[in-house]
Amino acid sequence: MNSHTTTLRTLHLAAVAALLLMLSACARMGNPDGGWFDEQPPRVVGSMPKEQSIGIGNKKITIFFDEYIKLDNPSEKVVISPPQLEQADIRTQGKRITVELKDSLKPNTTYTVDFSDAISDNNEGNPMGNYTFTFSTGDHIDTLEVGGTVLEAENLEPIKGILVGLYDIGDGSSDFSATDTLLRSAPMQRVSRTDSRGRFHVKGVAPGRYRVFALQDADANYVWNAKSEKVAFLHTVVVPTSKPDVRQDTLWRDSLHIADIVQTGYTHFLPDDLVLRAFTEKQTDRYYIKSERTEANNFKIYFSYGHEKLPRIRPLDFDSTSTIIVEPTVNQDTITYWLADTALVNRDTLTVEMNYFANDTTGVLREHTDTLTLLSKQPYSRRLKQQQEAFEKWQKQQERRRKRGQPVQEAMPAPELKMEYMVPSGLDPDHNLAFKSPTPLVKADTAAIHLYQKIDTLWYRAHYLFGEKPGYPRNYQLISEWQPGSEYSLEIDSAAFVDIYGTASRAYKQGFKVRSTDEYATVVITLSGMNGKNVVVELLSQSDKPVKKTAAEGGVATFYYVKPGTYYMRMFVDENNNGLWDTGSYTELRQPEPCYYYPGKLECRAKWDLRQTWDPTAKPLDRQKPSEILQQKGEQQRKIRQRNADRARSMGVEYKPKQ
Repeated sequence: MNSHTTTLRTLHLAAVAALLLMLSACARMGNPDGGWFDEQPPRVVGSMPKEQSIGIGNKKITIFFDEYIKLDNPSEKVVISPPQLEQADIRTQGKRITVELKDSLKPNTTYTVDFSDAISDNNEGNPMGNYTFTFSTGDHIDTLEVGGTVLEAENLEPIKGILVGLYDIGDGSSDFSATDTLLRSAPMQRVSRTDSRGRFHVKGVAPGRYRVFALQDADANYVWNAKSEKVAFLHTVVVPTSKPDVRQDTLWRDSLHIADIVQTGYTHFLPDDLVLRAFTEKQTDRYYIKSERTEANNFKIYFSYGHEKLPRIRPLDFDSTSTIIVEPTVNQDTITYWLADTALVNRDTLTVEMNYFANDTTGVLREHTDTLTLLSKQPYSRRLKQQQEAFEKWQKQQERRRKRGQPVQEAMPAPELKMEYMVPSGLDPDHNLAFKSPTPLVKADTAAIHLYQKIDTLWYRAHYLFGEKPGYPRNYQLISEWQPGSEYSLEIDSAAFVDIYGTASRAYKQGFKVRSTDEYATVVITLSGMNGKNVVVELLSQSDKPVKKTAAEGGVATFYYVKPGTYYMRMFVDENNNGLWDTGSYTELRQPEPCYYYPGKLECRAKWDLRQTWDPTAKPLDRQKPSEILQQKGEQQRKIRQRNADRARSMGVEYKPKQ
């Protein structure tokens, strides 16, 4: 073999080796060959300027990483403190991120660029975790932190992505009323944003005394200037501190097995357990929203908030003596006007003058006058056509019946009033029968409503009460002393109900049975620590919806006729004793009514009494709500490690994760 042949063979082997190496690298990226998934997050290898630098005057930052990275939703996840009124330019390219600030730098100030979990590697999506870049325009770095959780006040749901900000009040008064305009008068001084668990850490804080707020900032000005913006505040003054501490870190081999537990020293910043209960103020500013005439026989007028005086309507192009039935909602913020005169119903356009109370631009409630043009979305011509089509369809049906020798109708039946009867086949003993009419009634003949109860083998008349449900127009209830285990029959004669257009209801008959007490559980909850407080307790479904609700009497809440199943529970302190949970008001410096969740589940079985004692304040608010009914779940933890463990198991080898 000559030297030339040897050289060619060497080059050939080198080329093959290079090709194999390249294929192997490609295979590791896509992982088609069964190799391990990359589970290492990106690492910072340098920056300009250097992290923790002081005396910085340059507004551009470049951060370098050890691999290709991607940046998820920087406009929402990346928070710069002090807050920037002009949005910074944040870009990623290859293995680096550049941040260019637009606002002027403040002198002697610590700046933090909090990336949260926005940074991950480009291939497997391993998140870097909470990463914050810090520098100072002065001669030192402020290193204190303030941490905690922001929850929905009404249901203790963690709030993701809400701003949390601090105001330095110096040596000012600790009385909250002395600084109650902070969030309305000036932007937050240091900010953070909550993660998917509602957690926040405001970093780069100087020693001092601070007020803490949370704000769902709709217009990105770091100021609360609209009642529609969710807000939270603490009445107490926060003084940040720190201390050396030790924590235990658990290293997992996989999702079930612990590899090791190590102790790590760290600086513990306090407070780190603040809980802010966020709420949206009740909209009390009244203004006209819109009017609409979806159906020809009525029109609706919508306001942002109700008023004790309903709008005065004056017809402009039809007879003012025409009968109009006014139907307000409970809050009187939506009013329906029914046109009893069919001549008006058949008109496509009506014009009225509306006189009403609304807030002006200065917030003062004043009387206003508007002219409304009410255009029916169902033109008269279209309705005539539909009626003609229905008549022709009826004629064809009668013709077919005549040809078959079947009885035929000489005249098309009049339209019927389609009452909605909510009569279940199995009725809970603490429920009642409900009816609903599509149009206002002029007649509800109780003499034509018959309720019978079966006793032994005979049917007897049963006593009942019938009437309209207060605050709910055209909704009716039939109430009786239901006997558990008994059979009933509801029989309603034809024309028992007649509406304003003379349309009558058909006859109706429905049998039903009131369920036996053996089919239910009773739940008795003894509350501690709530002495002297008005308390309302709710049983919740697995979708966090109220199933039953009761006021506690003497510190005990009792739920009767509870169907077997799994339930959860919450309560609120009814401070104004109206039976409803009420939101807070930053305008009035009033916190929302306190809400608590029972931290476990309640398993109810038929014919069982379930008794529990509950101290609602025993657990911190941010650890009360059971994970099974949390709607806002934490972001999925990295799945790469578990995928590698699963792969190792399938291969019959031991998987040792890199630490």
